[in-house]
Parts: sequence; structure tokens; C-alpha cells
Amino acid sequence: MAQKTTSEKAGGTLGDWLVDRARRMMIGTALLLPLRLRLWVMGRLISHVVAPLAGYRERAMANLAHVWPEMPEAERRRIADAVADNAGRTMIENYDVKGLLRRMSDTPVQGPGYAAAQKARDEGRPVVFVTGHFGNYEAPRAALVARGFEIGGLYRPMSNTYFNAHYAANMHALSGPVFEQGRRGTMGLMRHIRQGGMGVLLFDIYDSSGTAIDFMGRPAPTVTSAADIALKTGALLIPFFGTRQPDGRSFHIEFDAPVPHGDPLEMMRQVTRALEARVTAHPEQWFWIHRRWKPKRQRKRAAAKMGP
Repeated sequence: MAQKTTSEKAGGTLGDWLVDRARRMMIGTALLLPLRLRLWVMGRLISHVVAPLAGYRERAMANLAHVWPEMPEAERRRIADAVADNAGRTMIENYDVKGLLRRMSDTPVQGPGYAAAQKARDEGRPVVFVTGHFGNYEAPRAALVARGFEIGGLYRPMSNTYFNAHYAANMHALSGPVFEQGRRGTMGLMRHIRQGGMGVLLFDIYDSSGTAIDFMGRPAPTVTSAADIALKTGALLIPFFGTRQPDGRSFHIEFDAPVPHGDPLEMMRQVTRALEARVTAHPEQWFWIHRRWKPKRQRKRAAAKMGP
């Protein structure tokens, strides 16, 4: 039997290790640059090199056509490139934890949900913050941490075990506790919140176990985890968003009013509408690269349920 390489013994392949080395070098080099240049370089790199080669531009354009079929192709391409640019900026911002905290400490926090969160913290009441892959979704969390809050959360592990190691460590560096997505991680986050803690969940990922809720006018399977946790723990459910401003560096941080407790599907519909409003106003800041709708798969599943 052939002897495994060091990388394979660690749970990954040599290819994974090489890809991780390249990513670490890219991130490390970018972090040496001044902020303005760093964001510009990473935005251009992802939008003009990575996105076209990896098929992200094509996927984003297909999603845009699914939602807005009347949109001209040139406009879909413009938005798709801007989406990738924002993704590149977001990635490198979130790898500069100290810098992001410093920047967000000086950024005004707006909206009725912030006062509600402050009151909950003072009273020891748990809070579930919920958001989508819009703008920089870590910016509002960083704004809270910079103001003395401790915000737990879930993260989706990367398939590359080497890259996941420093990605997860970076998530923990911002604020904890942070749990790996899955049943065990969800239970850990729930325990943290039940004890009066605060956590954040992103809800706008396709999940076949979810219930279809219209998002941007098209049915999208959506899990009710955020609402379920809020109901089970008595936590406030507060949507928050970090909208990137035209300078490409600063953010508008906004906390919506807490979503009233009730039917979990209706609670998630309200959260979905809050995200829709931001995406409609700034479509270039939502992660259209995600396979959010998967219309063909939805049709097949619907047909299978109906039977012959």
C-alpha cells in the first residue's frame, strides 16, 4: 500500500495543501497593502480573474435572469462583476479582524433593533441576530463586538481542510463562541443563547429541508432555524445588515426592529422581506453566486411528491 503524504494524513490531499498555500500567500500579501489599495486589489482579482474562471460570473448572471428575465445581459454582467468585487473586498476585510473592529467602532449604528439589543444585554435577555450574504455580513457583528457585545454564531466549514483550519480560527478571533454548522453546532449555539447569550445566523442558503418562501419573487427553500431558536429560547429576533457605501470601504450599519414572535414561517417571511428590500436597492451587494433557488431541482422534487 502506498504511504500517505503528510497532507493526506491530516485529512486533505496534496492538491488541497497547495491550494491552501496559494490562498494563504494571497491573503498575507494583500494584508500588507494599505486598506484602500488592498480592497481594490482583492475586488479586481476576484471579479476579473477568479469569478470568470470558476464560473461564478455565469452563475450570478443565471440567477439574475431567473429573478429579472427582462434585464439586459450587459446589466446582468455589470451586477455579476460588482458582486464578485464585493465578495473579494469582504473576504479580505474579514481576515483583518483587528482592522475591521477598529473601523466598525467608528461607524454609526442605526435602527430600532440596536436599542432593543442594548436593552436585552442589560437585562440578560438572549438575542438572535439574523442576516443574509449581503454587503459585508460580518460588519454589523464587528460593530457590536467593538461596543462590548459578545456574539456567537455558526460557520459553514470549507471542504479544503487546510483552508478551513485558518478560516475557522479567524471566525473565532472576531467573537465567540462560534460553532461548526450542523446538528451539534446548532445545539451548541442554542445552549449559548438559552443561557442569555447572543448569536447570529445567516438564513439565505438553499436547503432542501426548508419550506419555500418567495425571495425576490421566486420560491426559495428556507429553513426556519433562526425563528425556531428565538421561539425556544425566548430570544429577540433582530435582522441586521451592513451595506457597503460608494467609497467601497465604509458601511451603513442598520438593525431592524425585533421580529414579533409567532408562526416561525411568518417570522422568516418578515426576515426575507427585510433582506429583499436591501437587495432591491443594492443588487450588486447580494451574493448572487449562491445557488439560492435551484429551480430545476425544486421542480423535480415537486414532481416526485406528486407521484405518477
